[in-house]
Amino acid sequence: MLPHLSPLFAIPIWRRLRSLGGIGLIPLGIADNSLIPLTGSMDVLTIWLAARHHEPWPYYALMATLGAVIGGYITFRLARKGGKQTMERKLSERRATQVCAAFERWGFAAVTIPAIMPPPFPFLPFLLAAGAMQYSSKKFLAALTLGRGIRYTIAAYLGFHYGRHILRFFSHYYKPAIAILVGLAVIGTILTIVQYLRYRKR
Repeated sequence: MLPHLSPLFAIPIWRRLRSLGGIGLIPLGIADNSLIPLTGSMDVLTIWLAARHHEPWPYYALMATLGAVIGGYITFRLARKGGKQTMERKLSERRATQVCAAFERWGFAAVTIPAIMPPPFPFLPFLLAAGAMQYSSKKFLAALTLGRGIRYTIAAYLGFHYGRHILRFFSHYYKPAIAILVGLAVIGTILTIVQYLRYRKR
């Protein structure tokens, strides 16, 4: 039997998403790729579901990728419509400049590589940059699907083969794990609000 992560999955939203199985990864992916990302949540749920072996692990990788791509595309379209002003509202001027420079240099890879990187690597700036700089929608979707596909395939594979050991570790250290996830989410929210207020002031 899998270690029971009751302190985390007893939270109503987590309990609901868990009960949905792979389908629950779609709304979570949309939320995680929004303007206030839920750092690490997709990886945790993907590993947990794959570890239960209720469905073949590629199914969970597919559902996680689908949710992430839908969420990422929504953010991309919002930034594309709002132009660079949208990016500047969410990022500091220095950060926006750095991301734009990286995007101009690497293009496709500037979406794919960050999409593969695990938390706490910030992916939102690259979604905003792709939209603000009017990057090709087809190329963006291809890069995002490739990157997220690789990331969640790895997560689901590890969950299927080593999930029991991973979940056993988290069951012993759930308090620090929850504290870190909540802390990252709070920090992200605070930074977003501060940057927005600075933009309004300017």
